[in-house]
Amino acid sequence: MRQLPDGLRPDRPARSDRAFVTLVTNADYVLGARALLRSIALTGTAADMVVLHTAAVAARDLDGLRDLGARLVRTELLPTSAAFNTAHSRRNQHAAAPFTKGEKPTFHTPLDNFVKLRLWQLTEYRAVVFIDADALVLRNVDRLFDYPEFCAAPNVYEGMADFHRLNSGVFTARPDSDTFADMLTRIDRPGTFWRRTDQTFLEHYFPDWHGLPVTFNMLQYVWFNMPELWDWGSIRILHYQYEKPWQTPHPKAQELAPLIALWQAYVSGGPIPALDTLPAAA
Repeated sequence: MRQLPDGLRPDRPARSDRAFVTLVTNADYVLGARALLRSIALTGTAADMVVLHTAAVAARDLDGLRDLGARLVRTELLPTSAAFNTAHSRRNQHAAAPFTKGEKPTFHTPLDNFVKLRLWQLTEYRAVVFIDADALVLRNVDRLFDYPEFCAAPNVYEGMADFHRLNSGVFTARPDSDTFADMLTRIDRPGTFWRRTDQTFLEHYFPDWHGLPVTFNMLQYVWFNMPELWDWGSIRILHYQYEKPWQTPHPKAQELAPLIALWQAYVSGGPIPALDTLPAAA
């Protein structure tokens, strides 16, 4: 088995030169990854499904992800300074840049978000597509492997003014050790604060990022904020930004009930409803 850089430890060799990659750093996101992995597998892709995970995730939880076809790659937080880590702790990051349009759950740990940059170390893959663990792939999206680096959808869920900002819940990348090393030189400089963690950093690192259609990263708040954009016939990836569909109690359970029910169908292992039978946004 090929040893990946800087101690990344895969549980098996790669089976493809392309991979869907997600990140799991606690038990809550294991639950999200279960639904995501099943959704990807049901699209019929031949690409690998890779779960980057930290030591905080229990072995029994990882076994469940492996059973769903995931290739597990253990990794660590980035080697950032104590000042950087303090600034991006949950308490300090949320205080300096509070979320005013939705609620992040208590298990959201901002510093963990930067671990997704380690996918640039997965150099045995020609191309990767990163997808946050709080998402579902509703249709085959293998075409994304042929898109250039760096592509992401705009962070649109409230109004058209947000088209200039990207959302890092879905993006295309080309693993490269030099790129990762360069990222490390830029991410942690004196006084650095990334307002939305990895998302803000990636927007800064790739200022000429290519825009994907919003249908490749449809944010759940579009459902009630911009229903005219919601079309089940065209959505490829559904992203549960802010509140997660497994939260109990869920602060927006009534507003997002059809989307939560769809996620529950995937995570339960039961039948998936046909998208054309789902209610329209209103």
